[in-house]
Amino acid sequence: MMIDNKVGIYIHVPFCLSRCHYCDFCSTRATGEDILHRYTEQVCREIEMISDKIKAEKGSLPVADTVYLGGGTPTLLSEDMIARLLCAVNDAFGIEKDAEMTAEANPKTADREKLFAMRSLGINRLSIGMQSMHDSELKALGRIHKSADFLGIYEQARGAGFDNVSVDLMYGIPNQTRQSFAESVERLISLSPEHVSSYCLTVEEGTRFDKMRDSLSLPDEDTVSDMYADMTDVLQKSGYEKYEISNFSHKGRQSLHNIKYWERESYLGFGPAAHSFFDGVRYAHTRDIEAYLCGEDIYTDIENISADEARREAVMLGMRLSRGIDIKKFNSHYACDFEALYGRAFRKYCPEYVSLDSNVCRFTHKGMFVSNFILSDVLDFGD
Repeated sequence: MMIDNKVGIYIHVPFCLSRCHYCDFCSTRATGEDILHRYTEQVCREIEMISDKIKAEKGSLPVADTVYLGGGTPTLLSEDMIARLLCAVNDAFGIEKDAEMTAEANPKTADREKLFAMRSLGINRLSIGMQSMHDSELKALGRIHKSADFLGIYEQARGAGFDNVSVDLMYGIPNQTRQSFAESVERLISLSPEHVSSYCLTVEEGTRFDKMRDSLSLPDEDTVSDMYADMTDVLQKSGYEKYEISNFSHKGRQSLHNIKYWERESYLGFGPAAHSFFDGVRYAHTRDIEAYLCGEDIYTDIENISADEARREAVMLGMRLSRGIDIKKFNSHYACDFEALYGRAFRKYCPEYVSLDSNVCRFTHKGMFVSNFILSDVLDFGD
């Protein structure tokens, strides 16, 4: 079987200075250089092991055209540790000359020296967790930074040569108002980052917010919907393209790595809780950080994706993109009839929520607000 000749590489760094109140990601408190070094070496061993396995089974290796250091807090790693990880990827798979190489950054754990070092190592895209420009809202989220910290790292990133910066923005925060969110959006736009990722706060089981659920003062659903609509309108009027439900960018500055997820292209994840999708198989890593560090039980789930599951995933993920699904390409790639499988279900929502013709199926602007409901209905219809 032929394998993709390109692959995205994701490296999870499961360490933070403290856990935000809303976070249910796999992470633990950083306890010193020893554990960070031990983690770095284990990831490098895993990268080499997986490379050897693919080469032995398939006879060839894909080259990495995107690399993403996510977390957790990748900027807790030293320059030498980051260099070690990138060298391991390059030695095992090779990294394309013009690859998109992203690192997430917390405003409290990156300084001018580290940013310059990261840029010199080839990292050419920075994703900064701003969340809000109001200190009271940041405090409510349990963030360790203040708005001034964000502004500082943003300026330093530009000074270090980063010309592709993404900023995370959150709405639905406790005590947040439509007006306060609009102020955060306007202040963000004034900085003109190349990319904006927006997230609606959800209270996940097991988080601190989950324990505080009864006392949280959260914006109601109508207000949250208004926040999203306001943000979308202002960003688009300011020259940002909404290319995915939660992501906006200047022209040509979409996240190439994340597009791999939405288009079901190959990616390999390394580190605790990381996921991979390669050669039609999905892999999930253990969330047990100590077990991972010991090299035990790295994979907790290996799933071969059936043809029907692949089609469903392609619909669910493809409809997240503003351009929607190219029906001719879908039918060719998945050897099926999109109209017969899903057309009648989608047509129930035309034209107000879904735009569907013989070429493309996509959500309208209004449909994006209720996409989860529509997709749930459509995919159940496809049984």
